[in-house]
Amino acid sequence: MPKTFLLTSLTAALAASAAVAGSDGNAVADEVIAKQRAALAAATEGMGFGPQSPRDIDAPDGQNHRAFGAAPAVTEMMLCDIHFHENAEHRGGMFTTYAGNGDGHGYGTGYKYDGELTAAELAPVDMKVGESSHGDLVPGDTIEIHFVHSTAKGTLGNSLDTCLSDAISNPQLRVEAIIAVLVTEGGADFSEMARVEEINGLNQVPNLPTDLVTPVVYDGSTTGPGYNEKGSPFQVTWSVHPEVVKLNIGSVDAWLKDNPFGEDHAHGVRNLVVNPDLLSQIN
Repeated sequence: MPKTFLLTSLTAALAASAAVAGSDGNAVADEVIAKQRAALAAATEGMGFGPQSPRDIDAPDGQNHRAFGAAPAVTEMMLCDIHFHENAEHRGGMFTTYAGNGDGHGYGTGYKYDGELTAAELAPVDMKVGESSHGDLVPGDTIEIHFVHSTAKGTLGNSLDTCLSDAISNPQLRVEAIIAVLVTEGGADFSEMARVEEINGLNQVPNLPTDLVTPVVYDGSTTGPGYNEKGSPFQVTWSVHPEVVKLNIGSVDAWLKDNPFGEDHAHGVRNLVVNPDLLSQIN
């Protein structure tokens, strides 16, 4: 089957899904997302890019066979960055509700928690959480948190640069991805979950949830809307948890106001990668 036909078919299927889910009246048209996907396909075809992220973790098939070794367990790596995206970048598990096409630059799109919340969990809060030019976070919002680890001697700070090193030009990278829904009443304390400790000489986050089902592990790349129309050159071992954690929105506000990563708002999301030539096979 010709690649262009296959990509068009996949784009049409996703557009149909978007139409069912509905979207914000200010969202870009399906054709904008289709053009971005076509641009990504053109920019990467025959160039040797490895598998890309994010993806549907419930769909294991992929035709990108650019191999690289799986990163070690996080206990053997250095935590170098923590940040999160508004709405899940990945799709699957308990987060399959499409948020809509968004603004075409990563905001207002992605995937939302499929479950229901109580009135108390959705009660309004009297603060602006993570306010930026793209809005703020409110109870009921979904976020995807990325705990980024490196085999290089990374430092704690903002952006992927803190995960790289002049001493090791090709470090292995692993991301533990936790999807959370923000609640007013109850929920886990994000400041505690994201607390960094030095263990055996390595920066670690020992309070990551341990009661979730087995994560989906696959070969991929870095994410973010900057890669909507070009391939990411970074190789990343992903560990995406399909269950959703409830997080107290007050604790997220507290973390955004005081963290060693310079984070003060949620990041935008990259379009879901659907081109089989850009996806690895999930074993």
